[in-house]
Amino acid sequence: MAAVKHCGEVIRIEGNSVFVRMTVNSACSACHAKGVCGVSESTEKIVEVETASAADFNIGESVEVALLSDSMGAKSVVLAYVVPFLVLTLMLVGSLMMGAGEGVAVLSALGGVAIYYVVLHLLRDKVKNKIKFIIIKQTK
Repeated sequence: MAAVKHCGEVIRIEGNSVFVRMTVNSACSACHAKGVCGVSESTEKIVEVETASAADFNIGESVEVALLSDSMGAKSVVLAYVVPFLVLTLMLVGSLMMGAGEGVAVLSALGGVAIYYVVLHLLRDKVKNKIKFIIIKQTK
């Protein structure tokens, strides 16, 4: 079954898609020193979950959203963090090795990451088919 789960609230339903708003806390949000540190953060995410039972959900309803498997979580991390880091590093080092100045190297590295995210956005439908979420009604 699913390993990565987050609670959220249904905010919109369109056809077979349920849109869920979740507050995702950083790893340090559970730390006892977070009040002093100031590093902890939480962000609001909206996730689209395709399900044949979308009509069974209501706006405002509390639900749980989960990835279908652990490997999908790993794929998400690789696509969102590892690959951009590699692109950034390779572009920076490559530019410096080709004799570019530091400013040009930094701009080319950032440009490479920007291009990566644009390509990832253009391929979002393919990525969407590989990373599947499930939605579960919460019982009180």
